[in-house]
Amino acid sequence: MGKLEGRTALVTGAASGIGAACALRFAEEGARVAGFDQSTPDPKEWQRVADTAPQSRFIEGDVREEPSVQQTVSEIEDAWGSIDVVVNAAGVAGGGAVHMLAIEEWERVLDVNLKGTFLVCKHVLPGMVERGRGSLVNIASIEGIEGVEGGSAYNASKGGVVLLTKNMAIDYGRKGIRSNCICPGLIQTPMSQLLFEEPAMKEARQNFVDAHQLGRPGRPEEVASAALFLASEEASFVSGHALVVDGGLTAGHRFGFGKIMGLE
Repeated sequence: MGKLEGRTALVTGAASGIGAACALRFAEEGARVAGFDQSTPDPKEWQRVADTAPQSRFIEGDVREEPSVQQTVSEIEDAWGSIDVVVNAAGVAGGGAVHMLAIEEWERVLDVNLKGTFLVCKHVLPGMVERGRGSLVNIASIEGIEGVEGGSAYNASKGGVVLLTKNMAIDYGRKGIRSNCICPGLIQTPMSQLLFEEPAMKEARQNFVDAHQLGRPGRPEEVASAALFLASEEASFVSGHALVVDGGLTAGHRFGFGKIMGLE
C-alpha cells in the first residue's frame, strides 16, 4: 500500500518543476491527484501521472484569482469527496534592488507566491476542518529564511509563506490539520533555468551552486520526496515546520580549511 493510498491531493504549479514532480510522486504513492496551473503541462509528463493514477486530472487556472481557486476546490470535492493533502508549489521568481523595483513586479511576485498560497489554503481549509484532518505543504525557499542579494520581492514573498505556514499550524492544529513548508535551495527547474539563462548570470549561478555543500543543485524529485514525507502519516507529529532541502546551503560556510584537512 502506498503512503497516500486513498487520499486526494491538490498540487498547484503542477505543470512543471517541483509541482510536476510532487504530482507524479504522490500518484505513485496511491493518491488521486488534481494538478492546478495556469500553464499547460507537457502531455507526456502529465500522462505519466494519469497512467499511474487514472482518476487524476489537470485543471487550468490561476492561483491569484479567487473565483478560479474556489471553483477548482469545489469541483474536486464534488468529484472525490475531499481534499486531504495540498501542495502549494505555484511560484514565480523576481526581484531586484528595492529602489529599482517596479511596483508591478513587486505585486506580481507577491500575488503568485504569497497571495496564491493563501487563497488555496483559504478554500481548502473549510473542508479539512469539517472532516477533522488534512495536511498542507507549502513550497517556500531558503530565501524565505535568509536574505539573498537582489531578492527583495522573492525574499518577502517566501518569508511570508513560512510565517503563514506557522500561523496555520497554530490555528488549525486542534482540528487535526498539519501545516508545514519546504525551503529548497537551487533546484533544477524550468523557472531556475530561465532565471540564469542570460550569459551575465553564468558566474552568479556557479557561485550559487558552489555555496551548496553538496556541490550541486537539487532535483525536483528530491523536493517531492520531502513533500511526500510531510504529507504522509510518517510526519503525523510534524506541524509548523520549515524543512530545509538545500544541499547544505544554509549549514554554514567554507573558508578553505577543508583542503588543509584533506576533505576537498
